[in-house]
Amino acid sequence: QVQVLESGGGVVQPGGSLRLSCVTFGSFYSLSAVDWHRQAPGKEREKVATITNSGATDYADSVKGRFTITINKATYTSYLQMNDLRPEDTAVYYCNAFVRSTEYSIHNADQWGQGTRVTVSS
Repeated sequence: QVQVLESGGGVVQPGGSLRLSCVTFGSFYSLSAVDWHRQAPGKEREKVATITNSGATDYADSVKGRFTITINKATYTSYLQMNDLRPEDTAVYYCNAFVRSTEYSIHNADQWGQGTRVTVSS
């Protein structure tokens, strides 16, 4: 079983910054890759950032240049650094972690975590 726990959300003024964390729990050998998603009120969940096992990153156009995804495999944690936050960034942010359970097997989290809420307003 693989479980994730998001944290670091809060209320921030436009132009401010937050750093979200995603810790992965369970029985596995290593953390391989992480996706960050967000869901704004009344909208579908969208992927905003990805980091692969090789360290390659990808971002949604709406956050490119402002968000940075990183991973610390030693602590089984991914971070989403969010700078120059805008009201449109207001959402609940979720992570999905991919772990290596055997030498040749990689699995994602069994279910979505509770997410962490980010509110950008004056």
